[in-house]
Amino acid sequence: MGRRSLRNIAAGLDLSSWLLGEDELPEPFTVEALFGRTAPLEIEVGTGKGLFLQHATSQFPDHDFLGVEIAGKYARFAAAKLASQECGNGKIVRGDALRLFHEVLPDQCAMAVHVYFPDPWWKKRHRKRRVMRIGFIQDVQRVLIDGGTLHFWTDVEEYFRATLQLIHKSTALDESVVPEPSSPEHDFDYRTHFERRMRFHNATIYRAQFQKRVAK
Repeated sequence: MGRRSLRNIAAGLDLSSWLLGEDELPEPFTVEALFGRTAPLEIEVGTGKGLFLQHATSQFPDHDFLGVEIAGKYARFAAAKLASQECGNGKIVRGDALRLFHEVLPDQCAMAVHVYFPDPWWKKRHRKRRVMRIGFIQDVQRVLIDGGTLHFWTDVEEYFRATLQLIHKSTALDESVVPEPSSPEHDFDYRTHFERRMRFHNATIYRAQFQKRVAK
């Protein structure tokens, strides 16, 4: 299923504190420089419409959340959600997550990385464009703190199985039990808009959770 059209952003809404370009990130990157405090960092790759960040920033005010979205209009839309609730612990970067993880983020800076329903790139010749590739997965391992967690969800079984195989073969990330999703309490009580659509259509969602081994 493709992405649906977006509602208009409220006129005059100032996004400057919530929407950043790659060149606006602090150098060297630190959570303290970006958010003005010391707190656990969680990163979402492919923010989309921003439902996960909107909920997570409210539910976990003691954590900081950084979303990365390559599509400018979606980055703006997600940032507008954070701005409208004056969220101080969430920001959106409009940019390439693969480059950000490989070139910008330092070792052991994040307690969690979230990747929900990335583009499956259906054609075999295009699969090299998938975000869940060996280089990115190894960068996720490097960026996570010891004991940190990678969350990966997709509705494409082949993508799910191929990714799990890559992770098992090329990283020190151990698969752990994924809690069963609870029944939604309201119409938008889902992790992402895409999850909402899939569950409305009774589609299968494949969920995996991995934890970085603690160094001995």
